[in-house]
Amino acid sequence: MDWSINTLPLPEYVELGVHSLSGLLWTLLFLFLWHCYRIGSDLPIPGHAGKLKSSSRRSMISRSGVCMGTKCSARSKLSRSDQIAPFISMETAKDEEQGQGYLTPVLSHALFPAQASAEAKKLYAALQEYAKRYSWVGMGRIHKGLREQVRLNDLSTIQKPHLFFLPDVPSVPFFPRDAHRHDIEVLEANYPAILAEFQAVYQRGTDSKSGWTCLGPKSQAVFPLYSAGVCVAGNCRSCPSTYRTLLSLRTFINSNSLGSAGFWLLGPGAILGSSYGPTNTRLRCHLLQTPPSCELVVGGEPQCWSEGHCLLLDDSFLHTISHKESGPRVILSVDLWHPNVAAAERQALDYMFTPDL
Repeated sequence: MDWSINTLPLPEYVELGVHSLSGLLWTLLFLFLWHCYRIGSDLPIPGHAGKLKSSSRRSMISRSGVCMGTKCSARSKLSRSDQIAPFISMETAKDEEQGQGYLTPVLSHALFPAQASAEAKKLYAALQEYAKRYSWVGMGRIHKGLREQVRLNDLSTIQKPHLFFLPDVPSVPFFPRDAHRHDIEVLEANYPAILAEFQAVYQRGTDSKSGWTCLGPKSQAVFPLYSAGVCVAGNCRSCPSTYRTLLSLRTFINSNSLGSAGFWLLGPGAILGSSYGPTNTRLRCHLLQTPPSCELVVGGEPQCWSEGHCLLLDDSFLHTISHKESGPRVILSVDLWHPNVAAAERQALDYMFTPDL
C-alpha cells in the first residue's frame, strides 16, 4: 500500500501556522530595525551631553517655525562643526571653565608660571622631554602639580612638600599595614638579620671612615644604603642581608633621587623640629628598635614605634621627633612608593628625578 503526506490526518491549523510564524518573524525584524534607527538618532552629540536630538524633537522644531536666510545656514554650519569637532574631556566641565584642568595649559599652549623656581622649571622641562619620548598619557596630575607648586609653597598648611606635590592623592599622616602588606611582611621577617647587621656596623664606630654621615648635634647620624636613589656600595657590602631584603621589595624607590634607605641614629635628649618632606609621592617605612618614650608626631597625630614592627608614615606632613630617654633611637628607614601613584607616573618621576651619579 502506498503512503503519502497528503493521506496523513493533519489538522488544518498546522498549515495556517506556517504563514502566521513567517509573518510574526517579519514583524519582529521590522520592529528591531525601527528600534535601532531610533536609538541611533537619539545619541547625544559630543560637547552637548544630555541633549538628545531625536526625530520627534526635530519634527517639533520644524512645526514651531521655519528658519530662513543666513540664520538657517549659520545654524546648519554650527551643527556640522559640533559633530566634526573632537571630544576631549579629562576633567569636569567646571574645571574646564575655570582653566584648572590637568592638561588645559598643554592644550592651550599656555606658558609655565614665570614666578616658578628654577627647580620647578627644570622639572617641567624634564616632563616635556619625557612626554616627547613616550606620551602625555597619564601625565595629567604631574603636569598640574608642577604648575601649582608655586602656589602651594606660599600656603601655610599641615602638608606641604617642598620639592614636588602630586595633586589628588589621598593621604593621611599614618598608613595602615595593608597599604604595603608584602613589603612590610618581608621587612619584618628579616628583622633579626637586619638588627644583627646594624649592631655590627654600629660597634665599629659612627665616624665617616666607617660609612656613617653625621647630620648635626645630639649624635644624629645616618648609615646610608641608598642615598638619593644611588646605591652606596661599600655600606651595602657591610650589610648584605639588608641589601638583599631591599632589592626584594616591590615598591622600594631606588631609581630616582626621591628614594633613600639606611640606618638612622638619634641620640638621647634630641628633639628634631618641625619639618616637611620633599614629596607626597612616597611613604617612609620605619623598622628596628626605639626606646618606649621616643615619640613621633606627624600631621598633629602622635605615634610611638614598636620594636620589630614597621610604621608607615607620610613625611610630607609637618612632623617632629622627640627622644627624652637614655640610649640611642635606631630605625631602618626605607622610602616606598605611595600606593596611589600609578605605574606610568612612577616611570615619569624616575625620569624627572634621575639621580646624579
